[in-house]
Amino acid sequence: MRIVIMGGGKVGLNLASFLISDGQDIVLIENDNDAASKAASRLDAMIINGTGTDTKTLEDAGIQDADVFVAATGNDEANLLACLLVKDYNVGKIIARISDYCHSMAFKEAGIDYAISPELTTASYLEKIILRPKIADLVVLGKGDAELLDITVESKKIDGKRIGDISPTTQYIIVAIYKNGDIIIPMVDDVLYKGTKISILVKTDSIKKVLNKFTKTD
Repeated sequence: MRIVIMGGGKVGLNLASFLISDGQDIVLIENDNDAASKAASRLDAMIINGTGTDTKTLEDAGIQDADVFVAATGNDEANLLACLLVKDYNVGKIIARISDYCHSMAFKEAGIDYAISPELTTASYLEKIILRPKIADLVVLGKGDAELLDITVESKKIDGKRIGDISPTTQYIIVAIYKNGDIIIPMVDDVLYKGTKISILVKTDSIKKVLNKFTKTD
């Protein structure tokens, strides 16, 4: 996946690092010379010293081939302008960091896919939006050793299975089932069906495997 990130501050730098570790193709745009040099020394990625509000810089970053664009600077106006420019390139997913929640409506009206408020603009949260789009909600527990995922069952292999036959395991435990707006604590004889929303407590290093188990459709 090719991901272009605008902004080499703490959020942008950490996000790029996480995504590179996951094997993604990253290009980082940073207009400050010192910050760009710092990023180049830390990241195994293409670093462009320029601004994402300039179409030439965006094209030098390969925006026309990008799957995701993240505007991660602390300047809402620059982030919004960059996102609007990127929309002309039909990028699959556009994500913007917003510093002032009052600006969120402007991003929404502009058709930006995700406008993330300060409380949620951690690099790890942005990484999850990019790499785990099927997760409806996510909470990191403890020191990051486990995560609580709210997902919808999509796998035919899980459809019709008893809770007791698939949970708990050493990797996860199903902690809740949602039916008609109510939260139900699962019993061993409760049955899961396609379309059922559930909460699962998962060890962080098993998330990808568990997510595939419950949501993979083929």
